[in-house]
Amino acid sequence: MSQLRGKSKPIHGVLLLDKPLGMSSNAALQKVKWLFNAHKAGHTGALDPLATGLLPICFGQATKVSEYLLGSNKKYTTVIKLGEVTDTLDAEGQVTETKPVNVTDEQIQSVLGQFRGSIKQVPPMYSALKKDGQPLYKLARRGENIERPARNMTVFSLEAERLADNLVRLDVHCSSGFYIRSLGHDLGQVLGCGAHVIELRRTDIKSINVSSAHALNSLVDFGREAPSLERLLLPIDSLIPDMPHLEISDQQVDSLLCGKPTDAKGLSTTELTRLYRSDGRLFALGEVLSNGRIKTYKIFVGTK
Repeated sequence: MSQLRGKSKPIHGVLLLDKPLGMSSNAALQKVKWLFNAHKAGHTGALDPLATGLLPICFGQATKVSEYLLGSNKKYTTVIKLGEVTDTLDAEGQVTETKPVNVTDEQIQSVLGQFRGSIKQVPPMYSALKKDGQPLYKLARRGENIERPARNMTVFSLEAERLADNLVRLDVHCSSGFYIRSLGHDLGQVLGCGAHVIELRRTDIKSINVSSAHALNSLVDFGREAPSLERLLLPIDSLIPDMPHLEISDQQVDSLLCGKPTDAKGLSTTELTRLYRSDGRLFALGEVLSNGRIKTYKIFVGTK
């Protein structure tokens, strides 16, 4: 799937991808980038190969706003299996401990409160977090198990449903950086029987829902560089709908593009704001300083 240098296209916009099971986020990204023959693309936060669900792909200038989704709250649906602990805390790992499951539905519901609200969570060894420049998963594969400091996390909501004797579905709304695998493991430890994640699906990032996402197979069916593909792209500002917005004049746009001090002419902001051209196109992210001048942090060029 390598691209010929100089032959790719400068595409700008956002594709909502429903990542398939068994594929890494980077592999999914590269496949989509190849299909669109795009010059530049990135995603907004990786999913494990075991996981499916919402993976926004940013093309071209849209990569400048991907950071605003990386730190966003997210929703997941997961299924955990009680009675077995694995080294990776999910079904991709090796079973390291087996225990009988003598847990009632009432017991499951009674312990959920321990995992709601502001909690501390220890990240798993099999993660991309780094220790002295080395990803933890590489150390784990060498048999190392180092101490990981607990991190402050927020679980806005957590609901559980018993599916079968040993299977429990969890619906989780959590802050950025939260590990669902750690949640499943920790819940199993509190219940006394152990547990690991066997299914995981990301359903929401901020106000974006997976129901609007496209399956990779459906994109492949269009064919590489099919005109229909680009019609699936959303505008850049679809990723930041909650950010305040202002319209600035063509004269102000020209002045900012030249790097000149630019008067806000009565406009004001209290936080990072989307700045639009008079024709409705997104021009930049910026703010109005206390001296009455506009400061831009990201300017979007070449977009329609």
